[in-house]
Amino acid sequence: MAQEVSPVTGIIEEDQVFVDFGEHEGKSILELSDTDPEYYEFLAEKKNEGNCAIRRTRDKIFRLYMARTLN
Repeated sequence: MAQEVSPVTGIIEEDQVFVDFGEHEGKSILELSDTDPEYYEFLAEKKNEGNCAIRRTRDKIFRLYMARTLN
């Protein structure tokens, strides 16, 4: 049985990764996929572009960070 891969979190389960920025800070990726699918798609695009990273913090929580870009 193949493990499903998330477009945002890869092989890490979406309920285990939390946004660490913006208006959705503290929400899990799974919660965003249910409540704000447009923002979920935005995060998937940013991940594909290489502008997002997931890090495990000292408190053992996975957090999604977005690179700051200059316009």
